[in-house]
Amino acid sequence: MQANVGTIDRALRVVAGLILVGLTLADIIGPWGWLGLIAIGTGVFRFCPAYAIVGMKTCKITPANPD
Repeated sequence: MQANVGTIDRALRVVAGLILVGLTLADIIGPWGWLGLIAIGTGVFRFCPAYAIVGMKTCKITPANPD
């Protein structure tokens, strides 16, 4: 599993996820806010399965061995 989520993307995912979960805990939005856990997870692990499917990357990691 290679990282495909960049620094800015990662920060936005974690912040958005925390906001969604916080709003759910405060009973401001419905239970769909728990989907914020997915955003937090993809930000923490720097891997987004949807990005992998479409071949997208927002990070600038280059392979250590270019062979």
